[in-house]
Amino acid sequence: MKLEGIRVIDLSLFLPGPYLTLALADHGAEVIKVEPPGEGEPTRHLGPRDGGETVYFRNLNRGKKSVVVDLKDPQDREALLKLCDTADVFVESFRPGVVDRLGVGYEQVRARNPRIVYCSISAFGQQGEYRDRPAHDLAVEALSGVLSMTLGADGKPTIPGLPLADLLASLHGLAGVLMALLRRERTGKGDYIDIAMHDSMLAGMPNILGPTLAENRQPNPRHERTTGGSAFYRLYETADGRHLALGGQEMKFVKSLLGALGRPDLAPLCERPGPHQQPVMEFLEKKFKEKSLAENLAFLAPLDVCYAPVNTLPEALDAARELMLTDESGRRHLAPPIRFRDEPARPNLREPRLGEHAALKKR
Repeated sequence: MKLEGIRVIDLSLFLPGPYLTLALADHGAEVIKVEPPGEGEPTRHLGPRDGGETVYFRNLNRGKKSVVVDLKDPQDREALLKLCDTADVFVESFRPGVVDRLGVGYEQVRARNPRIVYCSISAFGQQGEYRDRPAHDLAVEALSGVLSMTLGADGKPTIPGLPLADLLASLHGLAGVLMALLRRERTGKGDYIDIAMHDSMLAGMPNILGPTLAENRQPNPRHERTTGGSAFYRLYETADGRHLALGGQEMKFVKSLLGALGRPDLAPLCERPGPHQQPVMEFLEKKFKEKSLAENLAFLAPLDVCYAPVNTLPEALDAARELMLTDESGRRHLAPPIRFRDEPARPNLREPRLGEHAALKKR
């Protein structure tokens, strides 16, 4: 596998850091998960379980090793630093300054191992007005402005179904770690990576920031191309209470559907987003509401149109492209989404017991 021989010290909790290191583990890295004394990683105790640990925990920590370290204990701290001597990557997600006070910050680790690639993931980064403020995903989404563009039917901000700040920060962190490892091959030196969830959210809006960057104004989500101002980028209810999505605004798709529905005259209204598309929206709302979801899907299937049913999660997993793996106990797992033709991932579907690999601390 691509990352065999890479050792990773994972001092992160919850989602952003563990999701990053999961990708490394799935592709061959040795990931040593450092857990606090007592109950360990909090996700061991969050949500349903279908085995020894919760589904949340195993979804993010399969294939990793677990050691329990009390960073306030000098002997434990020294044991962790010895592991860092042979590590390639270090990932942590404490508030800024905490790892330095605990004696395992970048400068302390780099002094022993200048080849280390050290990644810190925090809500607001290592500098700035909000650096010391605690926050999880939703607060970061709010501060970034994303929630002001994510409105429910009542026109008020609503909670997205995905923890976008967590996931974007994790993926930016993964990219940074891999870039630093690649650069290290040339220079022999590691690097420090400062990932802020807030930065990641702002960077994740290149397609909707046009009015703000060009005109310094708040976009109206109801009028913008991908947030409500287009009849062909919108959700529609069907006769049986289900929903479908139209998700392609190119004029070839517009003409295909409106032509099949006998209203090609409406197509010119769809050349740009905005409230002038209301007649098209109302027409499509009426037509889709006349049939069940299954009937609408059968009608759309032969047309050149971007569409999809709004699936439930069980339906989505059933339709996934070989994304389900089953372990020897019959538990289902998500397969790694990065698919190499050569050296594909071989995920270890077993999650570690708390402190299972304590022997690593004694080397």
